[in-house]
Amino acid sequence: QVQLVESGGGLVQAGGSLTLSCVSSEDMADIDDIKWYRQGPGEQRALVAAITDQGTTKYAQSVQDRFIIRRDDAKNTAYLYMNDLKPEDTAVYYCNAVVVGLNTDDDYWGQGTQVTVSS
Repeated sequence: QVQLVESGGGLVQAGGSLTLSCVSSEDMADIDDIKWYRQGPGEQRALVAAITDQGTTKYAQSVQDRFIIRRDDAKNTAYLYMNDLKPEDTAVYYCNAVVVGLNTDDDYWGQGTQVTVSS
């Protein structure tokens, strides 16, 4: 059972930056994919960024060139570096860990961290 704890959220002005962290209770080297999702007010949870155990990354178009996802398996920590933040980035951000199995994948979620961007 993987437990994930996010931190780093807060209130920031538009154009500012924040770095979110996601710490895993288990060896992150055993986790295949790390993803960051967000859920804004009245919206569905949506994928923001993802990174595989090989370091391959992908981003939602809305955050491309502004956000960077990284993982440091030695520290059991994943990061989401968020730059040039916009009010529409306001949301609860969730860390998600995927462990690929033979038949099914196991999904684990953190509790979320609030990011609020003021205009």
